[in-house]
Amino acid sequence: MKIVAFGASPSKKSINKKLATYTASLFENCEVEVLDLNDFLMPIFSVDAEEGIGQHALAQSFLDKMASADFLVVSLAENNGNFSSAFKNIFDWCTRIQKEVFQGKPMLLMATSPGGRGGATVLAIAEAAFPRFGTEVKATFSLPNFDANFDTEKGHISNPQIDLELKAIVRELQR
Repeated sequence: MKIVAFGASPSKKSINKKLATYTASLFENCEVEVLDLNDFLMPIFSVDAEEGIGQHALAQSFLDKMASADFLVVSLAENNGNFSSAFKNIFDWCTRIQKEVFQGKPMLLMATSPGGRGGATVLAIAEAAFPRFGTEVKATFSLPNFDANFDTEKGHISNPQIDLELKAIVRELQR
């Protein structure tokens, strides 16, 4: 099984990319590819930009990555209660090529933030919207208070109870 994972933020220190990377590593006997959104940055989408550029090659590249996966691990950054503008822009360009961006792939949908809600607002938005774009959200997971609950040096969740919760989700998904 091939897992494609990404944190939906272009930050070089993305806490969501760290969470997605750690989570993907928990799946046994899988090939894992972790995407960096910086590899897919495009001009801000508009119909005028699309008219001038056409279908952007980086959007097709992102869609190709989705197509290569058997399972998706996505951790969403929450910017002012919604998707990061970088992810939304990639998503917008992709939908102009193919509405079903996630191409029928099952997904573990996650979010984290430095705050106590752990990206709950963006997680709810995506859980409601993403099935219309070609995925079945198999499970969701929110990691609150990232700095207190994740050891960035060791690259894993440091809170034993929360770590067990995530590991149980991954075990269930691998059944």
